[in-house]
Amino acid sequence: MSGILAFGELDNDGLAGVTGELLTLARTLAAETGDEVSVSLQGASVGGAADEAVALGADKVYKVENALLEEPQIDAHLSALEQVARHSGASIVLVGRTPLGRDIGPRLGFRLGAPVAQDCVEVSVNDAGRVSALRPVYGGNAMAKVSFPGDSTQVVIMRPKTVEANEPDSSRSGSVEDFAAELDDSVIKARLTETVTQEAEGVRLEDAGIVVSGGRGLGGPEPFEQLQSLSQLLGGAMGASRAACDAGWIDHSYQVGLTGKTITPDLYITVGISGASQHMAGCSASKNIVAINRDEDANIFKSATYGVVGDWNKVLPAFIETVRELRDD
Repeated sequence: MSGILAFGELDNDGLAGVTGELLTLARTLAAETGDEVSVSLQGASVGGAADEAVALGADKVYKVENALLEEPQIDAHLSALEQVARHSGASIVLVGRTPLGRDIGPRLGFRLGAPVAQDCVEVSVNDAGRVSALRPVYGGNAMAKVSFPGDSTQVVIMRPKTVEANEPDSSRSGSVEDFAAELDDSVIKARLTETVTQEAEGVRLEDAGIVVSGGRGLGGPEPFEQLQSLSQLLGGAMGASRAACDAGWIDHSYQVGLTGKTITPDLYITVGISGASQHMAGCSASKNIVAINRDEDANIFKSATYGVVGDWNKVLPAFIETVRELRDD
């Protein structure tokens, strides 16, 4: 076996962001192993996504088009990816820990009889030429380094936003193979019955360069209106801790953390967030963290670039007013 295969996901007829991240990681690993980088693009119509994948680092694209792959249906996509993986003989299969990937990855490992490393945040190649991965354990309180013994296929499920995707290079060349996966209705055990779309304005939380988040220390839902104002002034997005979401103060779509969204902003402002390990697991890659908390011993200050010990009721309004004045200037 040889080669690195990425499971490429599509988004609005183009590549999803996680696909670029996986291809960047694949190129990094290939620089050490000398392997070819391939990607499986699966959908009812792949369109121009194949060219995008080549520009982002793929040497070979397996274009798998089938009407059963139009929706993010686990059984159909799993069957198609298994066929591509067996055909390619890949030694390493990279899957993003997305709503689709987190279900497909372990199932693929079972079908291939291969070991699986879930929720990885760092991946490298060890002296034996096998993958070593770093992943959070015990709710993010510790990091475990795992490696793959033997010579079987290695399935690595990567946490999104832990690798920064390379800029596309239109001068790259690669091959595209139309792969006819054998799929029929018999492979589908569960069916998608309804898709509910939530309207959102502004920058997506996962893509924002600036994020302002609130936690249990805010005491209720009303202060999130101030956080929303601040995030809009800064051209960013608003987030929240799990405690604030579980309390019903704000929708879970705003949740940052181990069981929420992973963010990598240039600036992360936290207000009333203690900094529990589960929350930090979703924001630890932020370039700069500014923490506002009245508890000087709060864990968030251990990770903060700048910290303000004080009552948010006094600090936040003054900060918002200062931002307004600076923008007016």
